Parts: sequence; C-alpha cells; structure tokens
Amino acid sequence: MFAKAFRVKSNTAIKGSDRRKLRADVTTAFPTLGTDQVSELVPGKEELNIVKLYAYKGDAVTVYVSGGNPILFELEKNLYPTVYTLWSYPDLLPTFTTWPLVLEKLVGGADLMLPGLVMSPAGLPQVQKGDLCAISLVGNRAPVAIGVAAMSTAEMLTSGLKGRGFSVLHTYQDHLWRSGNKSSPPSIAPLALDSADLSEEKGSVQVDSTLQGDMRHMILEGEEENGEAHQACEEKSLSEAPEDTSTGGLNQDSTDSKTLQEQMDELLQQCFLHALKCRVKKADLPLLTSTFLGSHMFSCCPEGRQLDIRKSSYKKLSKFLQQMQQEQIIQVKELSKGVESIVAVDWKHPRITSFVIPEPSPTSQTIQEGSREQPYHPPDIKPLYCVPANMTLLFQESGHKKGSFLEGSEVRMIIINYAKKNDLVDADNKNLVKLDPILCDCILEKNEQHTVMKLPWDSLLTRCLEKLQPAYQVTFPGQEPIVKKGKICPIDITLAQRASNKKVTVVRNLEAYGLDPYSVAAILQQRCQASTTVTPAPGAKDSLQVQIQGNQVHHLGWLLLEEYQLPRKHIQGLEKAPKPGKKK
Repeated sequence: MFAKAFRVKSNTAIKGSDRRKLRADVTTAFPTLGTDQVSELVPGKEELNIVKLYAYKGDAVTVYVSGGNPILFELEKNLYPTVYTLWSYPDLLPTFTTWPLVLEKLVGGADLMLPGLVMSPAGLPQVQKGDLCAISLVGNRAPVAIGVAAMSTAEMLTSGLKGRGFSVLHTYQDHLWRSGNKSSPPSIAPLALDSADLSEEKGSVQVDSTLQGDMRHMILEGEEENGEAHQACEEKSLSEAPEDTSTGGLNQDSTDSKTLQEQMDELLQQCFLHALKCRVKKADLPLLTSTFLGSHMFSCCPEGRQLDIRKSSYKKLSKFLQQMQQEQIIQVKELSKGVESIVAVDWKHPRITSFVIPEPSPTSQTIQEGSREQPYHPPDIKPLYCVPANMTLLFQESGHKKGSFLEGSEVRMIIINYAKKNDLVDADNKNLVKLDPILCDCILEKNEQHTVMKLPWDSLLTRCLEKLQPAYQVTFPGQEPIVKKGKICPIDITLAQRASNKKVTVVRNLEAYGLDPYSVAAILQQRCQASTTVTPAPGAKDSLQVQIQGNQVHHLGWLLLEEYQLPRKHIQGLEKAPKPGKKK
C-alpha cells in the first residue's frame, strides 16, 4: 500500500475528544494491550497528529503520528499498527517468520506466499482468515511487515503451505516508514527454545547467511510497482544461485508456467474483486449480472489484457458468480425469469478487504485502442452571457459593448457597481434598488414600465441574467478556449424500435465534447457484446450518431459519467436505462 509515495491531504493536531476515542479504538482493536500500554502508545499530553493522506493507489488513509513517527493507520475503519509500534510491542499480533531476502520483495509491494514461511519447532501461530498478522525475519522477532491472512492456519497446513498466505499492507522501508525517523528494526531474540531446538534454529540462520542448502519452492506473489500484474517468484536452490543475489535467484516469469485458462481465472477473480471494491455501491443493488460484467468488470481489466470468460474454467458468467456466491461474497437472485441480478454484497468479506487495487497505467483511460489512442480528458464547460444591443447602455460604463461575453459573477459585479455609482440603492431599505430609465428599458416588460419603480437585489440580478443572451465557453486540455453563442447541446441518448421490434440505443452530440463516435462505438461493442453502427445524425450537419443493439443506456452512462468524467447535467436520457429485474 505504501510501496510508492503518498499524497498528504491534511496534517492537524489531535483534539482531546479524538484522543480519547483513539484510545478506546486501540483498546478494542488490540485487547492484549493493558491500560498502561494504551496510555503509553496514545499519550495524554504529548503531541499527537492526525495525518490524512491518499496512498498511491487512491486509498484514503488516516495516520496517527506521535513523536515524529507514524504509530497507527486507519483504512476503511480498521486500525493497524505500524512497524514502529510493533517494535515496542512485538507480541501485539500473531507473528509469522520468513527469510531475510524476501523483505526486498515485500517492500516492493509483493504479497507473501506460504512456501516462503519458515516453520518454527512450535509450529505456525493459530489465526483465522482475515486476521491481522505480523511478519518477522529469521533470527529476529522484530516485525518487518504487517498483513492480512488469506486463509486460516488449518487451511495453510491442509494446502501443504502452497498459495498466497498474506496480503501485505505495510513494511519496514516503505514510504510510511520513511515518513518517520527511519530507524532500523531492533534486535529481539526469538522466543526461548530448548538447546536442541536452539541449535536447529541457529543452523537454519547459518544456512541462509552462507547461501547454502535448498530453499526450493519459496514463492512470492505480489504486485509490481506498476500495480497491474501479480507476479510469482520461485527461488531456485541457493547452491545453484548466481553470484548476483540481488533478486535471490527468483524466477520473474512464472506466469509462463500457468496455462491460459489459469491466467484467465486469475484475471476474472481480479476484475471481480476490483469491481466490487471500487465500482459497485450499495445504492446500485440490485444490479443486473450482465451490467456488472459490462460496466464494471470490463472497466477493471488491466490495459493490454482482455477479459474473456469463455477462456476461463468457468466458461459462463453465471457459473463464476455461483462460485462467488458459495464463498458468500455476493448473493445472486433471479428477479425475473431468465434474468439474474446481484442483490447483496458482503463488502467486509476478507477477499474484498484484503484485495489490493492495481495501479492504473497513465493510459488506462482512453477513448480508443490502437496506435493512435490518446487519453481522454473532459472539456471545461463554462456558461457565459452575451450583451445584446438593447442592453449596451447598461454595460458601456464598465467598458463592455454589444457582443461582449461575460461570466455570471462579472455581470453581478457590473450591476452592483452601476447601482451604487448612480446612487440607486434605496436609502430606507438597502435591499431595494431604484430603477433609472436605463434599468427600466433593459429589464422591465412594457406593462411594467410605469408600475415597477424598485426591485430587490436578487430579482434585479435574476432579471438581468435572463435578458442577456446565453453563451458558453469550451476548453479542451492543451487548446485555446472556444466561445459560442447559445447553449451547448447535451449528449442525447434515446431508445428506438427497429425491424423485428428490436430496441436500439442511439447517442448523438458526442463530438461537441471531444469524443470520437467511432471510438465510442468500438468500446461499446466490446463491453455490451452487441453490434454497433455509426451513421450521419438526421437533421444535423457534419454530425454522427452511434447506434447500439439493445437497451445499453446503463453501459453508456457508466462510460460517460464514471470513465470519461462528464458532468451529468450535460447528458440527457440516462433515465431510460433498464430497471433491475426487467429484460432489455
């Protein structure tokens, strides 16, 4: 989580009430700490700061800093200790042991795989799936990382210590550690063993330090710094390792050993968890399973890879979702005949909470694929007002003439200054403005000319804005602003009936927002798994429309609102999306 630099949002001293709440939260989260230890960790009078930051993958994290060191961090209402805290309280969490050369990979963002664990004579600590654990190195009990167990101890042993063991959240030498005093782990001796066990323990450390023996099958799986691909690393026999041991002889290309079906299964699981953690909200439920796939899972697929369920072991989306339902991550129901919807999600499920969001590449949001693709950024659209001929006298004192373009705030300031300069503010009631001949001609109707002598400020300003001609300014990134009269046409989404009584979705006016209709059609064709066509828009010169088979308003809305980040007010027709439980 902290493998790369984070962005600090705020840094403030903690309030007394927040300090007391933090102590209570620490007591609840770590019941093994005594009252004195909690008071020591969260001091009553010493300086304690709350730092709110965004991790490099976008997670909002709250960090508590004492004495210049981060001592705790909070993520999704869960409290975690830092390595600085664990060095003072090494028995706070159940601790698993791994080899020293593994640390470099953990710092880089990797998860710890079970074959990398070192089994002590006492066996493994007893934990349940989702439990918070510490990770230490052979020969020193001082933790160097914390993570969430991906399975229980019993499941670890049953698996033969194969598979992913821990989702690592924070490590010694990561950027959270660097925000403190950057001290090294203290030397904490392993728990007392009998002489025979101690001899065995020392022997194992000596083997590691002299690069002898066999550590076959030690596997790490983690995220590379680009945050997109999980990488499996298998270490060869250390006696066969090359002289350069900076990578520990780890095989960096283990995905070659996996079948295409296994790789697609992993990608399917990744997109599923990513979509639930980042895309789907409780308000979206019930959610059509087809919409979940097209609008949410496809958009979570890493750039350069293509999600194809037919190439997975599941073959069908329904079969995959049934498996996820058996794992109690989601609940799927057939709300109408032949149409399934996700009706519930357990967002506290360990597989969702422990999932680490892949870092998007710089070109992950694009409007088309291929060599000409360019990242899409929505234009800045600003409403303006144009001075008409009959209002020129009102604005000429401020240096504006017929055809001048003004922002709403500029218009208000001009009117206020005009009223004050011409002594039009009512002396008895400052909320009223007397109307002189120029104001009368500009803002009053003919039948009001001799009856309305004063207006409140808000009425005066509103009338003035209504009398001005509408205009707008569009600014695309890296380009000069474009100013036009009138109102910008919204992106228009409609449904139509075609031959054989089939519905089609039609979208117009994409060009006004810098979107290429052909690129949008290509994206929708893949996500909706439906045919698309691009044709000239009827009644519009040099404008195209995109037609997609079926009711695809939901997919289209997700693309425009969530991915392209266009304001909802510039899109009309989103209410035509199919309701959950209804066929398209």
